[in-house]
Amino acid sequence: MASTKEYLDFVLEQLSLLDDITYKAMMGEFIIYYRGKIVGGVYDNRFLVKNVKSAREKMPEAALELPYEGAKEMLLVDDVENKEFLRELFDAMFEELPEPKKKKR
Repeated sequence: MASTKEYLDFVLEQLSLLDDITYKAMMGEFIIYYRGKIVGGVYDNRFLVKNVKSAREKMPEAALELPYEGAKEMLLVDDVENKEFLRELFDAMFEELPEPKKKKR
């Protein structure tokens, strides 16, 4: 099941306290970027973030879920309605996230 644009719009609205949030559509799902780094995405109308230490610390009860077959497990964000929590989560995660890969020409 692909994600809906309506759910993506809801998630983006919840992230509105953050600057420089972008997304890319990818095979019916949406990858979410914060300040140029991949933070997570919307997969099957679930908001998932990368499984990094700071995210686990902020969400110790979060379920690990597969965004799609063959992918690494990601953390399910349950508290999507809490804009302040999402701002804190993304800010905490930012330093741990890998730099974007340079595109080959």
